Amino acid sequence: MELYINKLSHYLPGNVIPNSYFKELNGLDDEWIYSRTGIKNRSKAGEDENTNTMGIKAVDIAAQKPPYPIEEIDLIVTATYSPYDTVATPSHMVQRRYHIENARCFTISSACSSFINAMEIVQGYFAMGKATKALVIGSEHNTGYANEADPQSGHLWGDGAIAVFVSAQNCSGHDPRIVDIYTHGLGHIGKAAEAVYLRPRHGGIGMPEGRDVFVNACHYMVDALEHVTHSYGKTVQDLTWISSHQANQRIIKTISKQTGIPEDRFLMNIEQRGNTGSPSCAISLSENIDKIKEGDLVGLTVFGGGYSCGAMLLQF
Repeated sequence: MELYINKLSHYLPGNVIPNSYFKELNGLDDEWIYSRTGIKNRSKAGEDENTNTMGIKAVDIAAQKPPYPIEEIDLIVTATYSPYDTVATPSHMVQRRYHIENARCFTISSACSSFINAMEIVQGYFAMGKATKALVIGSEHNTGYANEADPQSGHLWGDGAIAVFVSAQNCSGHDPRIVDIYTHGLGHIGKAAEAVYLRPRHGGIGMPEGRDVFVNACHYMVDALEHVTHSYGKTVQDLTWISSHQANQRIIKTISKQTGIPEDRFLMNIEQRGNTGSPSCAISLSENIDKIKEGDLVGLTVFGGGYSCGAMLLQF
């Protein structure tokens, strides 16, 4: 069964936090932060915003011109590791807002790999004949859990959300086709158990083993792309564009050197958005969608704390 992305929309909070904000908090200046992360600004949710509201706003934007009546959706999956409510999740709140009566609803988490995992779950539901139209939401409220005074990672985080409509129909005649999706758990390697954490009542979000994350992310994001391109009879070098997890610009530069793919073929938004977590690869794709032409082959690739990796191949 062929699956298509029928609609893609993103939401980013209006609050923009520059590097200079952190000088008094953790002693790090603009030059230091930018040289090590590639981040100049980051999006930050307002006091009245959270993972649920941002997910809903991403769907609201898509629903202005939906590819089909939103009530026809029969599967809603949210990807997040930074929930506002672990019971009434964004999936359930979107179902309620749009009165989508016949949808299965749930939320999944695999750190920054969560969005690609959610897409693979949707692929499985379609393969089993249990879904015909799906909505995938990725939403992260990183700043709600971050300690901004933490000099290791307090300056990294941004907030944002993505909404993706998926079906077996090429509704516009130009919808990108999902060629393949690959995910893999990596909890057995490196310092996965302690490298990144989010403990709501025990220190929030932190990244004490950034070097271990960096080394493994550079390796396994390429490895994941090799899996999805090989299944299509292609190589990573055949990709027109790569939209990776926007964790650190140095990771992207390293992947560029490893693959021989020029940096200008990487879709990026980290400089202005910060690390927006699991939806970051899709938000970057959405923000740069005008660069992509019909016939382009696009790879999304991710690496998550814990550890995990994944990739999705799109044929435009």
